Amino acid sequence: MHPLLAKPARLALYLITCLADGVLLAGLLRVVTPRPWFDALVFALPISILFGFVALSAWWVCRAHPMHGSRAANAILYAIVAAAQSSAVWVALSTLYAVALSVWFHIGPDRADILRDAVTLFAAGLPLYLLSVVLHYLVLAFEASHTAERLVLASQVFAREAELRALRAQLNPHFLFNSLNSINALVGPDPEGARRMCEGLGDFLRRTLALGARDAVTLGEELALVDRYLDIEQVRFGDRLHIERVLDPSVTGCQVPPLLLQPLVENAIKHGIQDCVAGGTVRLVTQRHGDSLRLSVENPVEEDAPRRRGEGVGLANVRRRLEVFDSREARLDAERSNGQFRVTLTLPALDGEEVDRG
Repeated sequence: MHPLLAKPARLALYLITCLADGVLLAGLLRVVTPRPWFDALVFALPISILFGFVALSAWWVCRAHPMHGSRAANAILYAIVAAAQSSAVWVALSTLYAVALSVWFHIGPDRADILRDAVTLFAAGLPLYLLSVVLHYLVLAFEASHTAERLVLASQVFAREAELRALRAQLNPHFLFNSLNSINALVGPDPEGARRMCEGLGDFLRRTLALGARDAVTLGEELALVDRYLDIEQVRFGDRLHIERVLDPSVTGCQVPPLLLQPLVENAIKHGIQDCVAGGTVRLVTQRHGDSLRLSVENPVEEDAPRRRGEGVGLANVRRRLEVFDSREARLDAERSNGQFRVTLTLPALDGEEVDRG
């Protein structure tokens, strides 16, 4: 079906345009063969609507013969032939209509002037049909461009989703490697602790798989996963690890990408608490600032410890996932001062209902 016929509003606008063209055609016919306005309009308006539908056949002509490279010459030739054929059909039907008006209603010119009108109609129909061809080629070019743009956007979305899946998949092996090292360290001096750590690790991994398969989770679910991780590390570090939580209860329902907070806490323990002889406190803060959600993880660092090059796997993974997240409000800031290392994660504060409406 022609796209113009798919919506009644478009068809109505097109018919109004055809009627306006009919008024212009009536004026042209009065110049060629003088006649009353009424006679000219009774003849011109119906045949203008008829030509409007005849001109729509250019849609299929243009689709069958695209204007591409070496095929452009053939497309032009087919367009000219189609214009001549369509104009001839229009003239033939219009002539029959003119004869009927003359014989049955005595409206319009005599037979000789009818032939003159036919020549005029053919001369007008040929360029008008070619104009329709040009317009249809433009419409097809616009549709092709729009389709190509949609395909590019779709491929970008697929690529971003694939990269997100790859980045998420990187977290589990990274965390598992660190946890197995911790269990290995406990097997000799604390077998019971190693057993509890294995049980906690199994529960943590099950929750990680469940949350990691989703596009978004609530901050409350992410914090619950962090608590499972801290339970594992508490077995390993004992009194050397202290946790301080400053949590805003109003933001627990905010939607966040899964598995963003746990790598930050893991980084704080691995590169902070583990390197401090006396251990220390990991401080976890969640708060809302206007339309933004801020999550910060702070840990002590040894003043004499050399600064590490790069950010490590955990921070680099989170930063890359935020880039793929493609939000101007999402960012990761890290700073070290006065024996403390702080990582602040800023995300748009999207409640569950807002995400559903989006």
